[in-house]
Parts: sequence; structure tokens; C-alpha cells
Amino acid sequence: MSITLQDAISLITLEADMLDHGDFHDWLKLYTPEGRYVVPIDPDVEDFEKVLNYAYDDAEMREKRVVRLLSGRSISAAPPARTVRLLSRYRMLESSDTHCTLRCAQMLQELRQGRVHDYAANLNYRLEMTEDGLKIALKVVRLLISTEALTAVSYIL
Repeated sequence: MSITLQDAISLITLEADMLDHGDFHDWLKLYTPEGRYVVPIDPDVEDFEKVLNYAYDDAEMREKRVVRLLSGRSISAAPPARTVRLLSRYRMLESSDTHCTLRCAQMLQELRQGRVHDYAANLNYRLEMTEDGLKIALKVVRLLISTEALTAVSYIL
């Protein structure tokens, strides 16, 4: 039986909630060991290994990102931002009993140091069924305005 759209939406909605509430250690568990978290500078690029990205994180780099965010020693994470993500326009691009590919839209609002910033993005996910349930094998955050540098992001997109 193929992974359903509802199963996929449940996982990525859980991820958004965890990120908005700072549950970073639990967020790490949502990924497969080989999973990647990618924020390309160029939203049209597909071969992330050959270009510069805002983020191209494997398990080790995701763990380091979380440690940095929670340590209080990172200038970009002090004070920490408060965020709210809204996900919509879910579309299953491919589905089988072992994996699926899903695309959706994200509007993220950040409040930090009394200022509000909005980021719109198209998200692409590759989810895989594991012994522990559905996990994220790939998350790609394609920002609508990627020319606006993410110089002080104190959270995970």
C-alpha cells in the first residue's frame, strides 16, 4: 500500500510544529540517518553538491546546527527568534509503499528583536518508510526571494 498524502502531511506538519516550538532534539529524530536538509541559494538548482547553499546538512551537520542554536553562543541565535510556519498546497508527486515525494508551500513569520520578517518558500520532501515509521530523507527549502541573504537566521527553515 502506498504512503498516503495524509500520512505525509502528518509528518511534515509535525516537523513544522517542532521547529516553531524549539523541539530541535526531537526534530533530529524525524530524519533518516542519510537524510539531507537543504536550503539552496539558487531555487532552480537540483545538484546541491556542486553549488553553494545556505544549508546542505547531513546528520552530523543537523546535530551541530541544533547544538549551536541551543548553546546561546551563536550571535545569530541570541536572542532566539520566535517563528510561526503555515504549510499549504500539498501535492503528492510520487508515492509507493517505501517512499514518497511531496511538494508544498510554506509561509514563515519570524519575530526577532522586535522586528518581523516573512519568508515564503516552496518545500520539497522525499519521505521514506523505515522500521520506525515515516522519516524525512530529503527536505529542500526553495526560498521565493533567495537574493535576500539569510544573514541572521536563528532557526531552521
